[in-house]
Order: sequence, then structure tokens, then C-alpha cells
Amino acid sequence: MSESASVGGISDSVALAPPRVFEGASIFQVVFSFAAVLGMTLAVRIFVALRSFTIDPDVWWHIKSGQTILATHQWPTTDPYSFTIAGQHWVAYEWLGDVLLATVYGAGGFRGLGALLIVLGAIYAVALYCYTTIRCGNPKAGFVATFFLLSLTDFCNLRPQMVGYIFLILTLIILQRFRQGKRGTLWLLPALMLVWVNTHGSWIIGLGTIGVYFACGLISFSFASLEARKWGAADRAKLMAVLALSVMATLVTPYGVGLAKIPFEVNSTLPISFANIEEWQPINFSFGGKTLFLVLVIAFFMAQAFFRPKWRLEELGLFLIAAIMPFVHMRFLALFVAFSAPVFVVILALWVPKYERGKEVYALNAAVIVGLLVFMVWHFPSRDDYKGYVEKSYPVAAVQYLNAHSVPEPMYDSYGFGGYLVFARGPEHKVFIDGRSEAYERGGVLADYVHLAYLTPGSLDVLQKYDIQSCLVAPNDTVATVLAALPDWQKIYSDDTAVLFVRRHDAAQRAQTIQTTQIEDAAGGRS
Repeated sequence: MSESASVGGISDSVALAPPRVFEGASIFQVVFSFAAVLGMTLAVRIFVALRSFTIDPDVWWHIKSGQTILATHQWPTTDPYSFTIAGQHWVAYEWLGDVLLATVYGAGGFRGLGALLIVLGAIYAVALYCYTTIRCGNPKAGFVATFFLLSLTDFCNLRPQMVGYIFLILTLIILQRFRQGKRGTLWLLPALMLVWVNTHGSWIIGLGTIGVYFACGLISFSFASLEARKWGAADRAKLMAVLALSVMATLVTPYGVGLAKIPFEVNSTLPISFANIEEWQPINFSFGGKTLFLVLVIAFFMAQAFFRPKWRLEELGLFLIAAIMPFVHMRFLALFVAFSAPVFVVILALWVPKYERGKEVYALNAAVIVGLLVFMVWHFPSRDDYKGYVEKSYPVAAVQYLNAHSVPEPMYDSYGFGGYLVFARGPEHKVFIDGRSEAYERGGVLADYVHLAYLTPGSLDVLQKYDIQSCLVAPNDTVATVLAALPDWQKIYSDDTAVLFVRRHDAAQRAQTIQTTQIEDAAGGRS
């Protein structure tokens, strides 16, 4: 079959060997092209979605971890932030991401973190757009595919994993370019893997992707809609060398081979985390946006039935794996976005008009790009806006109360508050729990937390087990409702975000102390 042959209406030249969009174009023509306008539009879409700064609870302990590393020039090996697992084995396995967050916060505060979230989200969107465009040779089809796939990106949050998602798209771009004969960038993969393994545990997915591309090029066949192209001897040798170097790069960490073991340990030793933390549970279609995932999967099989496009073995294999994984863990929607992008863009390229460089109006494109940049700068949230976003979700005022008053410890805290307490008061103040679920599960604390959070029979014994003297929880927590009704506990602080309880005998003792102090001060004044 020739390169220009058609299968079911979709040409093989699109499905297997797309044209190059900017062949022979100057930098000016690329930067101020209509394709660049579409990319900037995607960046604005991300800006609008992320400017309200919905910040993940884990961000706070990541920042504190990064601050500790920068201050001490040492990488932690035991837990320094809690009283429940104090001194137990714990490593900052995302330490480079932690340092990035700490550095940005030190330079720009909450507003700096907000800017970083928008920048990372925009990089992800534009990188995905570049990947789809390179894959089909049509920026318009690439834009449409990316625009819809971004509707699944509620995983765009300010955590080191966001950097991992960007690295995955970059890996796919490099491998796609290699398939198209652009071989020089392939050697960037080991360096990318070196940074990746020190940033987030998703490096194992990138390494697996390289392995899949290598393995699928060891054979050559064409069967029905599936085709495998065998690598030439030189390309096979390069891929093998890059894969070997990438494996070696995963061992270059402050913890030696320790970080390389983390993904395997996480997926084999954390049943309580997988059962109770939302992102580790199977996809729930009752949440907004998740239905689109099912629609896209069904659309793929319908397109396969009606149009019978040809697929490369590695792309179809990765797509099918990515379509299954969200039914195991919802957080793997990120993989579906990355691995389904080339599949859907090839189908969309059938209907979306082709990009024609001859019709470009560069002055108009430049004006639109500048206008979009001005829009983002003009509407960028202020420092007070970001402060307000944080205060609405985290116990900022409650921490100010704790800093100004003597509250007995140990203190029980909500899972979502622990990270902020580590950030705002650690390591002096020790938390009951925070977002490092893997460490708390191994120490048995997560099981106790779940026991109390769900108020199963005997759950209040957890408070006795850890000798809890105070509790900082969200107003709508079931624990808050129960403590408010118990005679042994007294509410001493509350706002719309947090409620603080202490054991009543401690409150009485403190009140008596305050009364005694006031009497002594009054007597001293009379004398």
C-alpha cells in the first residue's frame, strides 16, 4: 500500500506519516503564525480556568519540605513533621518539585504560586497542542483535539505531578519526531529522565513509553487497521542506547536507588490510601467532566467501526492501556489525555480544514497574540485575591489564633488541614496527619484516621490512643459534630473554615489560670 492510499476515508499519510507544518518557515513566521494564535488561545483558556487558584492541600507540605532542604542542604530520611510517625522512615521522593515550589513561594508568595500554576498549566496545554499538531500535520485539528481533551484536566494542580505530566508530553513529542526522522532530540530523553525521577514518581510511565516505542519497532507487519514498522538497525541501536541511559539516569538521586523503588512500593503497599483517597479510586462519572472520558472512548470505537483508520502499534497499545487505567485509579485520566491525543487528532484531521501558510496575515496574528497577553496581564489576580483564595480553603485565621494562644497538644487535625499546619507552624508544631498518606499508612495512622473520620464503632478511642488534647477540624466534618455534642470537649474557636476544640478539663484549668493571673495583676496594681 502506498503512502497516499486511503483506508476507510482516512489517508495513511495522516495516520502514519503526517506532513510537516512549518517546513522551511522562519522563526518570525512560526512565532506570529495562525498556529501560534491557536496556541495562545489555549494558554488563555488555561489562565481563565486556573486564575481562581484552587490549591491542593498537599502543596503546603511540599513547600515546607523544599524550604527544609534549601535551609539545611540535606535530604530528609525520617519524618520531622508529625507526632504520630515521628522518626519513622520517610524520604522526600519529589524533592526537586518541593524545591521548585519553595523557591517560587519565597520569591513571590501566594501570587508567585498562582503564577506558577498558570504557567505550568499553559506549558502543558501548548505542549499537548504541539504534540497533536506534529502528529497530524494540521494545527487546526490539533487545536480542536487539545481544546476538548483539556476538559479532562482537573488534575492541573500545583503539585510536582504537574511537572511529570509535562515531561510525559515532551517524551511523546521527542518519540514522535524520532518516528518522523528528527533524530537529534532523542538524546534529550536521558537528561529529561534524570530531572523527572527527582521530581515525581510518574517517571516510570515515561520510561515505559520509551520501552513500548522500542519494542513495537522490533517487528514489521500490517493486519487490518494495525501496522508496525520495524526500526532500521541504526535507529534501533539509538533507541536501545537511549533506553539504557534513561534507566541509568533513574539511579542518580540523593537517595540512590531508593527513588526508583517508590512507584512499585506505592502500587503494592497502600490499600487504605487507594480505598479512601479520591484520586486513587476508580473514575466516578457523577463528577463533572468525567462523562467526556466515556464519550471519547465510545467515539473512538465508533470511528474504528465506520472509518477503519490505520494505527501504529505503539499508539494504539498506549491508547488502550490509557482507556482502561482510569477504571483502576481516577488520577490516570492524565494518561488518557496524553495517550489518546494522537488517536483523536488523526480522526479529527479528516474533517477539519487544512492549515495553509500562504493565507497567513502575520500582522493580524501578532496583534491578536499581543492582545491576549495584555488580557492575561490585566486580569491577573492581585496579592489580596490570592490571600483570599487561601483563606477560604485553609485555616489561616485559626493558625493566627493558635499562634496567639496556648492550646494543649497533641492536636488532632483534618487530613486536608495537616499540610497547611506543617507549612504554617512546622516543624515545631507536630501534626496528627497530612497528605503524605503513604507514610501514615505504613505507620498505621491512616487506618486510625479513617476509623475516626467515618465514626465506626469504637472510633473515639483513637483520641485516647494518641492522648489527643485538642482538635482542629473543618466545620462540616463528622468529628466536629460529635465533639460539639460531647461533654468532655469544648469549642474555643470557630470560623467558616475551621473549628478548634479542647478537652474541657484543660479549658477549665486554663480559665482558672487566667483568672488567677488577672487577680494577681489586679492585686499588684493596687499595691
